[in-house]
Amino acid sequence: MLEGISTLTLVLILLAGFSAGFVDSIAGGGGLIQLPALLIAFPDREVVEVAGTNKVGSIFGTSAAALNYRRHIKTEPKLLIAMALPAFLGSGLGSLLATRISTDQLKTAIVVMLAAVFIYTLAKPDLGKIEIFKHGVRRRLQIASGAGAFIGFYDGFIGPGTGTLLMIVLVAALGFAFVGASAIAKVVNVSTNFASILVFGFNGSIMWKVGLAVGLFNLAGGFIGSHVAIKKGSDFVRKFYLVVTFVLILRVTYDLIS
Repeated sequence: MLEGISTLTLVLILLAGFSAGFVDSIAGGGGLIQLPALLIAFPDREVVEVAGTNKVGSIFGTSAAALNYRRHIKTEPKLLIAMALPAFLGSGLGSLLATRISTDQLKTAIVVMLAAVFIYTLAKPDLGKIEIFKHGVRRRLQIASGAGAFIGFYDGFIGPGTGTLLMIVLVAALGFAFVGASAIAKVVNVSTNFASILVFGFNGSIMWKVGLAVGLFNLAGGFIGSHVAIKKGSDFVRKFYLVVTFVLILRVTYDLIS
């Protein structure tokens, strides 16, 4: 059996991969499902090895969702590049430091930021329903670049919730509608996953067979989830996003106090 796990465990992590791809393609946060499932399935493996394997599984779904969104939703090429390139570099750096320093302070900052944006989004029911761009083009690119670098670092360092954080910036700070924000977030998320895979792979911290198997199911979930998001529109994505953000707040808070 794959990496010495039982058939039941394999089925469970494959289902987790599908569910993670589906959730992540709509509102981010797929790592909340897939990473814990892999940690449970491989309790004797180093955390960094499980994290690297999770990235391999995740990149399939984010790539499928990104391609599907790109086919149906027009995005700004300059903004994509301005956000994706710093995110790639930040993720690589975060992955390099992943096993060397404590994540508690960063997690605390993430919880505070997520809670504030959750309340802000809940209080503004029209937020993200239509695109109303904020700032001039140059300022938008600057915000996208800075946010991309920070969130990319977070993705390489910790991981779960990266897509949700990207959508926070794109909707609340830049004025994108939720569906458009999802389309951009997925492309940026592909770049952060790829950077982490390069770093973890170079250090031999990936179970490739497991990652590829989970990735196929993650791909199916990402493809179906992005279709649902495009069909249902920004109002549905907003509601889904609020649920995922709330769960993410609970999960990271639990990690801090446990």
